[in-house]
Amino acid sequence: MNWTDLLNESIEENYRVAGKLMAEVTDADLDWKPSTGKNWMTVGQLLMHMTNACGYCCRGFVTGDWAPPEGAERPEGSTPEDEMLPPAEGLPAVGSVQEARDLLAADKKVALDTVAQAGEARLAGETVAAPWDPENARPFGEQFMGMVLHLQSHKSQLFYYLKLMGRDVNTMHLWGM
Repeated sequence: MNWTDLLNESIEENYRVAGKLMAEVTDADLDWKPSTGKNWMTVGQLLMHMTNACGYCCRGFVTGDWAPPEGAERPEGSTPEDEMLPPAEGLPAVGSVQEARDLLAADKKVALDTVAQAGEARLAGETVAAPWDPENARPFGEQFMGMVLHLQSHKSQLFYYLKLMGRDVNTMHLWGM
């Protein structure tokens, strides 16, 4: 398996579709969240989360720097482990859809650059543990693919938010067709 090719193709595809789904959102939608249940992100929080769901994390694996992404602040004395499942109310949100799309493009560049920086040998052979799972070291390639899947999961969440908002989206939108 060639991790570099697999990751680059997966990154390109998932960011492309995520960007298309973001284009279905308006600035007026940013405060919307499902009305039933609890601990839901608003659309603005979800968009912000999508903008650091992959590239930011890949960079963290390679550099060991898990400082909060731009727009997010780590409470004094907290660690990355403390932040893995914070309540939705405390998550940062984007101020506009355009901001989200710009941040998503920047995160895509970070993801692609980090794949190149890591290199095939490191992706395939060197292991690293995630701060949220310190006992489970896995090859860099697997960790990076997990972050692509993280973005993909939140892309699907945005799709379902759009459906719940009454938008005319269907499976073709989910897969970027």
